Amino acid sequence: MAWKAQADAYRALKIDPVPAGVGDLPEFRADCQYSHRLPDDPIVAPGLPGASHMHSFVGNKAVDANTVAGDLTKFTATSCKPVQDHSAYWVPTLYDNATGKPVETTGFRVYYRSLAKNSTGQMPMPNGLRMISGDAKKKQPTPRGATGQFYCAFYGPGDLDGVARSTNGNWPICGGTATLHFMLQFPDCWDGKHLDSPNHKDHVAYGSGGTCPPGHPVRIPAITFDIQYPARGTPAGYYLSSDKAGKSASSMHGDAFVMWDVDTMNKRTKNCVLGRRTCDNYGYQK
Repeated sequence: MAWKAQADAYRALKIDPVPAGVGDLPEFRADCQYSHRLPDDPIVAPGLPGASHMHSFVGNKAVDANTVAGDLTKFTATSCKPVQDHSAYWVPTLYDNATGKPVETTGFRVYYRSLAKNSTGQMPMPNGLRMISGDAKKKQPTPRGATGQFYCAFYGPGDLDGVARSTNGNWPICGGTATLHFMLQFPDCWDGKHLDSPNHKDHVAYGSGGTCPPGHPVRIPAITFDIQYPARGTPAGYYLSSDKAGKSASSMHGDAFVMWDVDTMNKRTKNCVLGRRTCDNYGYQK
């Protein structure tokens, strides 16, 4: 079994010597750019091109409705750094409500990190794992202060909820040089058996208090999407392809189809997450 071989190789690895000055945030990352846009979803609607709302893809450049795990290792061209990350990541496309034109990300950082205060039992990501975070069917307003809303990212102090709001109140209008961002958190525990499940969520779970639930005993790095958009907000606001009518951010969700070079995944997880050190795209970060 591929997972057993990966797990055995991971356990045999030693943590590399840590250079002076490395930070202590237990994470590594991939920095990705927009790749392509399709009304496809190889997790929710596999083999059914055009069956989904529009998605914006980053990472593996060959992904469409027919993509299976083996394709990610065969067609490895990627919009991510490091190039050893062959994964595909996608979110519903964001549209400007005034023009109807898509607004595509100018920065899509994928963190792999520990959410707990310790890394006891930490294991790497299994290749082929498929996950969804968020709810495409959620249709609730996202007013100022709401959880799960787009926010304004500043390089310094600033109002995350914006200096104003769109006319419907669901979207921030950013001041200064701030732009719209969205953060999306995935589970950090896996059942150790299934790479997917019927609802694409039951095979993974969120840990609590530094431990994983009994049915999901394998602690994996927690994926976090940090998505930057080249927009500052407008009174007209925006809408997501998953909720054209509601025009709120509550249906924002993300998909991750994980596929890395195994040696790279194992070494990053061992050095950075288990070793609780800050790593960038290529290793230790000072």
